[in-house]
Amino acid sequence: MKIIFRISGVILLIYLIHSCKKDKPPIVITTDLTEISFTTAILGGEVINEGGVPVVSRGVCWNNTFSDPTIADSKTIESGGLGSFTSNITQLTPNTMYYVRAYATNSVGTGYGIIMSFTTPIEIIFNPNLTYGTAADIYGNVYKTITIGTQTWMAENLKTTKYNDGTFIPNVTDNAEWKGLTTPAYCWYNNDAATYKATYGALYNWYTVNTGILCPTGWHVASDAEWHTLVLYLDASASPSAYESLTAGGKLKETGTTHWANINTEATNESGFTALPGGYRQSIDMTVGIGGKFFSIGDLGYWWSSTKTNTDYIGVRDMLSNYSGVYRHDEYDKKFGFSVRCLRDY
Repeated sequence: MKIIFRISGVILLIYLIHSCKKDKPPIVITTDLTEISFTTAILGGEVINEGGVPVVSRGVCWNNTFSDPTIADSKTIESGGLGSFTSNITQLTPNTMYYVRAYATNSVGTGYGIIMSFTTPIEIIFNPNLTYGTAADIYGNVYKTITIGTQTWMAENLKTTKYNDGTFIPNVTDNAEWKGLTTPAYCWYNNDAATYKATYGALYNWYTVNTGILCPTGWHVASDAEWHTLVLYLDASASPSAYESLTAGGKLKETGTTHWANINTEATNESGFTALPGGYRQSIDMTVGIGGKFFSIGDLGYWWSSTKTNTDYIGVRDMLSNYSGVYRHDEYDKKFGFSVRCLRDY
C-alpha cells in the first residue's frame, strides 16, 4: 500500500506540474485605428503573451453584421511572433459601420483583443459628367484632378504629411504651440485623422506652403493671381476684391449636403473642382488669447495662396455653405491652419 501511495503521489505531482504548465491561446490587445478612408482602414495589435507555444499567425478580423468578429469573418494574416503589428484592411464599403479586433493564433487556439467599431466616410461627390485625371503625392495618396479652362487643379484637398523631397512635416497638436509657431506645421481637424483626413485633407500653416515643396513634384500652391484666373473663368465679372465673385463659389462647391451644411447655396460643381468645407485652425483668439482652436467644419472652406499681400498677411480664398460666391481675403496671418489645393505647373 505504501508503494501504491507513493506512486500515486508521484503521478499527482506530475499531473499538477503539467497542469500548471498547460499551454494556452495567445494574449493579444487591439491598438487604436490610425487611419480610415472610404474603403480602407489601418489597425493593429500587440501579442503580449504567446501562451506557451509560438504564435503562428496574427492580424485583425472584422465584419459589418455582428459585434463579435472572429477569424471566420474577413481577416488579415500577418506573420507570427510576439510584439506589435499593423494591418491594412481593404475592400470596405463607404458609409458603413464595422466591428474589428486583433487576433493571434497558436497551436492551442486563437486569442482576441477588445472589439472596436468605426464607420467609413461617405465618399466625395465628384461631377459624374466630367472626366477626371489622377495625381499622387510622395506619401502615396492619390487625388482626382480636373482641367478648368487653361488650368489643371487637384479636385481634392491635399493630405500629405511629407514634402516632395521626402522630409516629414511636423504634426503639431497642442493649441498653445500652434499659435506660437513661425515654422512649418500641419494638423488634422480636431487632431483626428481617422475622421477627417480622407475627406477634408490636412490643415497647413503658411510657413509650410512657403517652403515651395509641399505639393507633389510638377505641382504648386496657386498664387493669388492664379486663383483669380480660376474664378474669372467661371465668372467673367469677377474682380480681385473681397467679394471676388457672387456666383463662382456655387460652380466650385461639391453638391448636396453630405459634407456641406444643410444650406449649400447654389452648389452645382459644374467646374468639377469639388470644393469641400474643411474648416480652419485659428492662429490666435483675440478675445481670450487661447488660439489654436478648430472651427467651422462643414460650413467653411479656406484655401491658401502662395502670395503675400504684405509682410504679415497672405492672400486666401474661402467659400461658405450659405453663399454662392468666392471671398478673397488679404488679412489672414501665416499662423492659421487652412486647406491646400495644388495646381499643375504650366
